[in-house]
Amino acid sequence: MSAIHKPGRKARQPTSVVTGGAGFLGSHLVDYLLAHGHRVIAIDNFVTGNIDNIAHHGGERAFKFIEQDVTEFLFLDEPVHYVWHFASPASPVDYLELPIQTLKVGSLGTHKALGLAKNKGARFLLASTSEVYGDPLAHPQTEAYWGNVNPIGPRGCYDEAKRFAEALVVAYRREHGMATRIARIFNTYGPRMRLNDGRVVPAFIGQALRNRPLTVFGDGLQTRSFCFYADLMEGLYRLMLSNVSQPVNLGNPVQMTVLEFAQAVIRICRSRSRILRQPARQDDPHQRQPDISRARTRLGWEPGMSLEDGLKRSIPYFREKVLGPDRKKGRMKNVVE
Repeated sequence: MSAIHKPGRKARQPTSVVTGGAGFLGSHLVDYLLAHGHRVIAIDNFVTGNIDNIAHHGGERAFKFIEQDVTEFLFLDEPVHYVWHFASPASPVDYLELPIQTLKVGSLGTHKALGLAKNKGARFLLASTSEVYGDPLAHPQTEAYWGNVNPIGPRGCYDEAKRFAEALVVAYRREHGMATRIARIFNTYGPRMRLNDGRVVPAFIGQALRNRPLTVFGDGLQTRSFCFYADLMEGLYRLMLSNVSQPVNLGNPVQMTVLEFAQAVIRICRSRSRILRQPARQDDPHQRQPDISRARTRLGWEPGMSLEDGLKRSIPYFREKVLGPDRKKGRMKNVVE
């Protein structure tokens, strides 16, 4: 396992900045860092984040929230030890509706977050994505694979924003000697995902809880792998505190077809739903499975939560959303990532 980084002796409590701190993953990271003794400054402009995800920290001395677009200059008049850059639309619905904002946060937002880390002498972690591999021709995907991305396709704004962000992080490391980390995050799920955000887990669970058809695009034989958010948080923390500057895949290497996943959701939700086939979508990845050899050997990390247990821990959150006061707010967009 790699050496662990610790802030200087004078820093009694490390301070972490989390951009996108009100989003699905960002808010869970805020929880994790606070539980591990960090002071946390979360930054979000609520384009896709939700104040409810961090409201439970209101009034805590170790938590501070700043409402700001991270593409603007980030000024903090205090020490910062870690910068976690999670700001970005991250679902098909979001980046199809917000292509320019997605490209700006991946470029300008990453530039501003790196500038903050450089100014503070802080360690930096980029939340990248398995989407940098596009519709991969290599299987499973290792960090050495360069990807098969359509830069002008419907996913291009997100894929290329993250690929540019990775290049910018590496440039800052090489030119300024910064300590940087790159996490390539594969499909992650859990509470706080939006029901209508277009990703397969909330889409299928929401449909199953309503006993509506589960929408499967194409033949349903495209594969995905699903990592429970709590496992991912541990991997992210280990990566940040390690000495690994290379990109690291973080995800669950157990893959299954979208059809198999749909059937599992129907069974666990005890739903009367059936499966509805729709035409395949452009650039939809046919295979998505991480090779996590680097995470295992360099970080001593691998996910431990089974899909069955992870779904059982997630479904009550979605059930409350489906049966709560928001149940009549529009129809879900049936998009499967």
